[in-house]
Amino acid sequence: MDQGLLQRLDAFPYRHRVGELMRSPAFVLPGDTRLREAAAALIGDQRSSVLLLDGEGRPDGILTEHDVVRRVGAEGAAALARPLAELVTRPVLTVPAEAFLYVALGRMDRLGVRHLVAVDAAGRAVGTLSARAVLHSRTSPAFSLGDGIEGATDAAGLKAVHDRLPLLARGLLAEGVAAGEVAQVISAVNRDLAARAAALAEAAILPARGPAPAPWAFLVLGSAGRGESLLAPDQDNALVHGGDEARDDAWFQALGEGAADLLNAAGVPYCKGGVMASKPAWRHGLAGWGKLIDSWTTSPQPERLLSIDIFYDFVPVAGDLALAEQLGETARRAARQPVLTRIMAQQITRPAPPLGLLGGFRTQEGRLDLKLNGLYPLVAGARVLALADGVAVRGTLARLAAARQAGRLNDSDHDNWVADLVLFQDLILRQQVADLAAGLKPGTKVAVEGLPASRQAALKAALKRVGNVAETVMDAVAHGRGG
Repeated sequence: MDQGLLQRLDAFPYRHRVGELMRSPAFVLPGDTRLREAAAALIGDQRSSVLLLDGEGRPDGILTEHDVVRRVGAEGAAALARPLAELVTRPVLTVPAEAFLYVALGRMDRLGVRHLVAVDAAGRAVGTLSARAVLHSRTSPAFSLGDGIEGATDAAGLKAVHDRLPLLARGLLAEGVAAGEVAQVISAVNRDLAARAAALAEAAILPARGPAPAPWAFLVLGSAGRGESLLAPDQDNALVHGGDEARDDAWFQALGEGAADLLNAAGVPYCKGGVMASKPAWRHGLAGWGKLIDSWTTSPQPERLLSIDIFYDFVPVAGDLALAEQLGETARRAARQPVLTRIMAQQITRPAPPLGLLGGFRTQEGRLDLKLNGLYPLVAGARVLALADGVAVRGTLARLAAARQAGRLNDSDHDNWVADLVLFQDLILRQQVADLAAGLKPGTKVAVEGLPASRQAALKAALKRVGNVAETVMDAVAHGRGG
């Protein structure tokens, strides 16, 4: 991998998703359509590929304009009378419509193809993506970052991808990509790493233990679930299954432990608080999760609130997504308990502005922890407001927008919180990139004294406002609207 290329990479594929460039709906014809008719239809609709679908709307075969030329060249006019069902390519190469474009470009480059079928979460075809549609974005080995995860067969392969993230972040920041958007890309890669680790762990235990005794879903929690990971995350994951809590736990324990070990070896360290599917507390059947969530929400104790905070940001990354959605619905219904949101609002950190009497920063070794003093209250506040209204979105910005729409935040608070969140993310991520380049371990403490005067002034104002987040959220929860 050319490290200099990664630092110069085009930002476009990391800011846009397949769904934004795909041709939708997909061009579909019946399997008994003759090639002559299909070719005419392709020309008439200015398409470069045609699909066959199965009864569920999933892609069953694809024929491209290149295939038409190849068939006619090999068989002559006789090929034109043959039905599509005999000519299409199987299996069909797909990419999720929600995937970032760099994943699709890397897949095209690795497999040597010009077309991918975009699919939804159920595998149904929703569009087609051609190389022609993305010519304005360079194709290069840099774009193999995401697809390299799918090709990884062990921890070393996963680590090779994970180790590229700092250079990726540095390159994107240099090209003017906002820190929040960079965080979305980092989160997407971390979620893909977790999904691949779960798949590899499953493959490793199949010979000894056989297939899973029940459907399961691997969940990523915390910042990666929200799409807000920076460059110093640890593991936050869990597992839900449809089996018997006691009888089937040994299989799922092996899966959770295998995935955790792979991620740790890949550079995503074990969670110090034990929030991992390898631990019994974070591995349950659907009924078991229901009971645990009820205990959290009907009798919330301060020591349980951290678990609630982490859990309610979960997103499924592998396994049975429908099972995970059932868990999500159960969790959202249970969370709409006034007592829960009140207590969560009361527990939001109220950091005193780390400023001296003369307005200077009070630092430790020249740094401020902008996660503790800045990010965390905003993230926690947005989560409480989302739970109060049963909002399913996970990202903090989306939660704040929903809270304003619901009347729980006024325009001024919303706009200030968004600006403050963006500022904290940018300062932390840029410090992490600089620290990694200097051979230092990345964290959430930022050297603030060397910042330009305008940035220092903005930071001081943001830190003062964060001290009022808890009070604003408590009022919003109590009265259903912002002040």
